[in-house]
Amino acid sequence: MGKFVIKKTPTGAFNFSLYAANKEKIAVASQVYSTKAACKKGMESIGKNAVKCIAEDRVEDQTLKTPTTKTCPKFEIYFDKAGLYRYRLIATNGESIAMSEEGYKSKSGVMNGIKSVSVNAVDAEIVDETLEK
Repeated sequence: MGKFVIKKTPTGAFNFSLYAANKEKIAVASQVYSTKAACKKGMESIGKNAVKCIAEDRVEDQTLKTPTTKTCPKFEIYFDKAGLYRYRLIATNGESIAMSEEGYKSKSGVMNGIKSVSVNAVDAEIVDETLEK
């Protein structure tokens, strides 16, 4: 089972990271949230949208010469500035809600990362690091 970790930014906003069961960070929030409630809704959205994208083959490979456009929600695969594969999860409203933490050397690696998000985001444990200890 995966784990979402909520953190507070230096400006007082909230963001999250998603960790796989093996404790590897597999995704980060694409944005910051002004409230913790909004951050938690973003995390819920990751699980719902990621599962739908895998079930309905909604992975748009923008590394191809002529990519097939997919409707949202969808995962997009793209190259970063270093030439590595990355993914981002686009919600139904067209906003990016999560992205890969690191680049991948191969397309099979980035696809494994996408599948890992869809598995680990569903019913993930939530660790709130903003609470006072």
